[in-house]
Amino acid sequence: MHYDYLLVGAGLYNAVFCEHAVRAGKSCLVVERRDHIAGNIYTEKREGIDVHVYGAHIFHTSDEEVWEYVNKFAKFNGFVNRVRANYKGKLYSMPFNMYTFEQLWGVKTAEEAKAIIDGQRASLGGKTPQNLEEQAIGLVGTDVYKTLVKGYTEKQWGRPCKELPAFIIRRLPLRFTYDDNYFNDPHQGIPEEGYTALAEKLFAGAKVLTNTDYFDFIKQTGDTFGKTVFTGMPDEFFGYRFGRLEYRTVRFETEVLDIPDYQGGAVVNYTEYEVPYTRIIEHKHFNFGKQPKTIISREYPAEYAEGMEAYYPVNDEKNGALMQKYEALKAERPDVVFGGRLGEYKYYDMDKVIASAFELCKKEGLR
Repeated sequence: MHYDYLLVGAGLYNAVFCEHAVRAGKSCLVVERRDHIAGNIYTEKREGIDVHVYGAHIFHTSDEEVWEYVNKFAKFNGFVNRVRANYKGKLYSMPFNMYTFEQLWGVKTAEEAKAIIDGQRASLGGKTPQNLEEQAIGLVGTDVYKTLVKGYTEKQWGRPCKELPAFIIRRLPLRFTYDDNYFNDPHQGIPEEGYTALAEKLFAGAKVLTNTDYFDFIKQTGDTFGKTVFTGMPDEFFGYRFGRLEYRTVRFETEVLDIPDYQGGAVVNYTEYEVPYTRIIEHKHFNFGKQPKTIISREYPAEYAEGMEAYYPVNDEKNGALMQKYEALKAERPDVVFGGRLGEYKYYDMDKVIASAFELCKKEGLR
């Protein structure tokens, strides 16, 4: 068989590209290492609840073109993400807003909150931040940093904030209103039928092989392909020629509880370092569930090792320099496009993944 495209990985990036290619009359073969499609946005039904198997995925966007596109394939439920943070048993509102400042200091006005934060920022003495801790204090002050940023960030990255580069945190928005919607985007929600159903519609018309490792497959197949779209790790693709890029992964502990509700909301962050997990998600709340049982997942960040799922890149200077070497190798393979969060070695929100796939579709003459 000859296929116009070999799509490596059945996540969102390739799903969007596949839908465009098939609609344009192109043939696609999809190979996926895991036993399911949809990548990290994969959802499955348990106890009548859509479980976000690889962590919470809440779709949000300001891109009208992206929003119009996804609504062709799924009905979104209007879920609004209102996160709570648990620090030493006390709950705080996230992102940082007037509820948060009232909980921290008992203030009632924006002017009072700004005065406290500005005073704490001054502790840096005007110097340029040299690490993530100094960067965060310069953005939000010491109290917000120590209570809601420090422990969570150190668990997430597996390193003290003083050892992390300042550029990891570009901004930490402060809202001097009582707006506790986690995202600023006008469009937000979760597919009522789950993300897997969305992925199934996007991959319709293509041949999909799950439980299939690309590197084994390409050695054994007699099929030919016009172009490959690779959404895996670029260092693995090139046989780790220059060494391994670093990634972080997440381990989940998921349990079914014989109670109707556990924490009263979808997401609670645990910002105290001594608590080993970063957050607990309660899946039924993503779709306003009324089931008699509930399902929760505790998320434990960890260093990536071979055989694990790579979740997000470690975008520090060392890995950035290493990635530049792999970028040079990519240029030598015009028959391969590297896309998505892993393929491009950058963190993407879902709408940005779709927008990036749109760009590839345009280059390939598919839209």
